Amino acid sequence: MGLLRYYLRRFLIIVKSEVLVLPSRMVVCVFFLGLLLLPAVTQDPYLLRILILTNIFAILAASWDLLSGFTGQMNFGHALFFGVGAYTAAILNLHAHLPPWGSIPLGALAAVLAGLIIGIPCLRLKGTYLALTTLAFPIILLGIVFTIPGITGGELGVSGLARLSGSRLSDYYITVVLMLGACTLMWKITDSHTGIIFHAIREDELAVRASGINTTRYKLLAFCLSGFFAGFSGGLYAHFMRIAGPSTLEVSMSFTVVIWAVFGGIVTIYGPVGAVFILFPLLEFLRFWPEYRTLMFAVVILLILLYMPDGLFPWLRDKVETECPRCKIRNRATRKTCRVCAVPLD
Repeated sequence: MGLLRYYLRRFLIIVKSEVLVLPSRMVVCVFFLGLLLLPAVTQDPYLLRILILTNIFAILAASWDLLSGFTGQMNFGHALFFGVGAYTAAILNLHAHLPPWGSIPLGALAAVLAGLIIGIPCLRLKGTYLALTTLAFPIILLGIVFTIPGITGGELGVSGLARLSGSRLSDYYITVVLMLGACTLMWKITDSHTGIIFHAIREDELAVRASGINTTRYKLLAFCLSGFFAGFSGGLYAHFMRIAGPSTLEVSMSFTVVIWAVFGGIVTIYGPVGAVFILFPLLEFLRFWPEYRTLMFAVVILLILLYMPDGLFPWLRDKVETECPRCKIRNRATRKTCRVCAVPLD
């Protein structure tokens, strides 16, 4: 009992000193709790289906930001990782009879291999050349899919897969927990020493190389990590939808991921995740007005890009928080002095 009281006291101290000091952290905590407690309010199958897909695509969007946002390796073919993970999980489940808990991680590892295959020839490319090269890979794989219909199902895809679980509610909790865990892990990676090097490569790769850091190794690592999480989301998608088809490799999928990331704010991880939770349900609910669905979606995107060029969530964060000019610690916008070094905040 005394040990439980000790850990509870430690938890409350951490919450008070680390979470409640910044509005953005409080919002994240409310977001986490809201997702976990939502089924206590409603268990509508349609709403749960939308949120399950939102959780899956949130992992995909964050994985793009991990690669393109932090290292500057602009990837316009991110659907390749998603499709490789989906097809690998589907084929292993259908032909090797692996359960989802086995096929999904193997699909993610297959996407890591795809990241190596893409990363090695693309290491010397930058800017437009890199973007166009990465765009070609999912198109090439789509052609391969159509040429071996006996394995991939051709245009019809691979169907009849095992379900993630036995009910829609358990599917929801599986995807929520995995999404929160995966996105938190990606955020911790970007907040680590490795993440600092990723960011430095994006800002000035030549200077990083001159300092003695092997930028080739770190760029390959970024491709592999991004591929792993994107392939993981692809495997979840295949088992939830019970099909892996050519739609997982389409060019529109790659550009949709870029839109999510730019809308929410790149180089943040949380920005693309928040964008998916706004835009994907919005696009689903606009199905009731098919004549105006695409137009309204485009208007929302354009307004954000015009008035919030750094993304929606960095703009909102800058409104409620300010950065200390001395120690670079973030503080509430209402504070007069820094909470750490007591320097006056302008």
